[in-house]
This record gives sequence, structure tokens and C-alpha cells, in this order.
Amino acid sequence: MANLKASKKAIKVIAKKTKTNNDYTAVVKNNIKNCEKAILEGNGEKATEIFQKLQKNIDNAVSKGVIKKNTAARQKSRLSTKIKDLKK
Repeated sequence: MANLKASKKAIKVIAKKTKTNNDYTAVVKNNIKNCEKAILEGNGEKATEIFQKLQKNIDNAVSKGVIKKNTAARQKSRLSTKIKDLKK
């Protein structure tokens, strides 16, 4: 256990940041799963709608430093390709 006042505060700050980061990643992962599910169902409109929200969520996570830039680009690219193939 931390003895110094600054160390005790740091523990609280780290816990808060960890929760925030986990919230960002959870939102992104859930939206990816929902988008994949819509694609498997063959529902292009629903997939497109979810994908638009997902792009915003991914970009927010990147700006907060939760997800790396290349990872975000890869995720968006893969899903957009699947949606385009679905519309053909």
C-alpha cells in the first residue's frame, strides 16, 4: 500500500483513467460485434448505420490514445470492405 499522499492520489488517478480507457475499448468492441452481426444477417442499411457510429467511436479512442492509429485504420478498412461486398 502506498504511504505518501502523492502515491495515494496517483492510485486513484490511475484507476479512473483505466476505467475510462476500458469504457472506450468496450464501446468500440461492442460496435464492431454489432456491425459484424448485421453483415452476417445481410442487413446492409443497419450495418452502414452502425459503421458510421463506429468510425466516430474509433476516432475518439485514437484521439484519447486508447487505440493505435494503424489499428483503427485497419479495423475501419476491414469493415468497410465487408459492407461494400455486402451491397454488391
